Amino acid sequence: MWFPTVPSQRGSPDGLHLSTHSGNTMGIHLDWILAGAQRTRGLTEKLLAGISSSEAARKPRFEKNGAALVVDTNHPTFIMGHLSLYPSRVMMNFGLDGAAAAAPEAWTELLKAGAPCVDDVLGTLYPSLAVVSEQYFRATDLCLAGLAKIDDAKLSEPPVDERMRTNFPTLGYAAVFMLNNHVMLHMGQLSAWRRCYGLPSAL
Repeated sequence: MWFPTVPSQRGSPDGLHLSTHSGNTMGIHLDWILAGAQRTRGLTEKLLAGISSSEAARKPRFEKNGAALVVDTNHPTFIMGHLSLYPSRVMMNFGLDGAAAAAPEAWTELLKAGAPCVDDVLGTLYPSLAVVSEQYFRATDLCLAGLAKIDDAKLSEPPVDERMRTNFPTLGYAAVFMLNNHVMLHMGQLSAWRRCYGLPSAL
């Protein structure tokens, strides 16, 4: 099977050379995961461009049958705050110290999976988009830097967290989803929100 060549996140100061692991069946899989995560991070930055701080925690509204219809979708502040919760958890499951990447404890109940995204009319419920976005990018950078030092063999091990193990039997599965798929799922929501607010394509 053919696989594309991608820049390595480790093995050289400029990250331009793929690492090689002789005799290791996992090979360069972690390099691929990290390269995808870096690409995802870059797309996230682009999708945040141009969003007004006064609208970032609002839901789109349309008129239907003479009445205002609020579109029940996640807004940018909720999305970025929610995503900021996870890099530290990924680190913890890989056996890394994720304390420096952890979001404030008070954010957990407000932004966890399953928590409702509220149309923050007064702008008092959520931290600002700037604050949650900064936390996401800082935590993501710490997570990717930490994972770049991990041996590929670690990807075959089960996650430490029991709840994560129920969804992902190995750390490889968990890393692919949490650092790439999960983020891009929410970037789809953010992209649709942008168009509702008249913002152009960010790509």
